[in-house]
Amino acid sequence: MSHVEKLLFRDAMACMGAAVNIITTAGPAGRAGFTASAVCSVTDAPPTLLVCLNRSASVWPVFSQHQHLCVNTLAAGQEPLSALFGGKTPMEARFESGRWQTGATGCPRLEDALASFDCRISSVVSVGTHDVLLCEVVDIVCHPEPQGLVWFDRRYHALLRPAC
Repeated sequence: MSHVEKLLFRDAMACMGAAVNIITTAGPAGRAGFTASAVCSVTDAPPTLLVCLNRSASVWPVFSQHQHLCVNTLAAGQEPLSALFGGKTPMEARFESGRWQTGATGCPRLEDALASFDCRISSVVSVGTHDVLLCEVVDIVCHPEPQGLVWFDRRYHALLRPAC
């Protein structure tokens, strides 16, 4: 059992910058989405992402019943959309904001995301309060003019491409 205090761990994690993503799914249990920074690459053969989802989250029952998801990496200026999907806003109201298409897996894909990764969930590992979803990427759509958005020190930061 760890002797590291929860607050110390959270404060240290605030020092780790991460891309801001909206994770979406759709299927028999309905449509759902949430904001996440706990997303990372696992391998490129086969292309696989790791997505962490708290089992106490309101979206967990929907995601737990579906085999697909889409990781929509947000661009600079999409902070309001991140806040909407990270709050207590009713699910249908979340999807009323932004322009959505149906991705290769049938999951909602944000049209103007920096990048969208349509994935098949290949395995789930439960660790503490979270499920770690290992997701094989089946399709990718990238925006031609990347202007990134990261979460660092408990706030948003824009990553803008310098002018040439």
